[in-house]
Amino acid sequence: MAAGESPSHEKGQPGIVQAALSGLCPRCGEPTLFEAPARVALNCQSCQLDFTGLERGARLAGLVTIVTAAVLIGLSIGADMAFQPPFWLQVLFWGPVTIAAVIGVLRLYKTALLYAAYDAQTGDNKK
Repeated sequence: MAAGESPSHEKGQPGIVQAALSGLCPRCGEPTLFEAPARVALNCQSCQLDFTGLERGARLAGLVTIVTAAVLIGLSIGADMAFQPPFWLQVLFWGPVTIAAVIGVLRLYKTALLYAAYDAQTGDNKK
């Protein structure tokens, strides 16, 4: 892949969901986008793309987390009303589901914003 090309625009490259799950750099496609489960790295370790100049998704990350929590609360209330499982089972199930859902949604949100900013910065917003 040539410098400046986004993985979402090259044939055979994964889409935004795969890029978010794998943490793929928008320039080189290496899995260097995240330095922690939901924290964007300062730069790509492979191609040295500076992520700090791009939108990093911090503005509305709290709102995205609140919306995700509201959906999970609704699902847990619905499951409680439908199945009436014991409390310990709900804690064992909803604890990991909540952590995985919040991290997954934040990774998807931050990756989408970063890819959009990268495309706008490089002028690759043709479809």
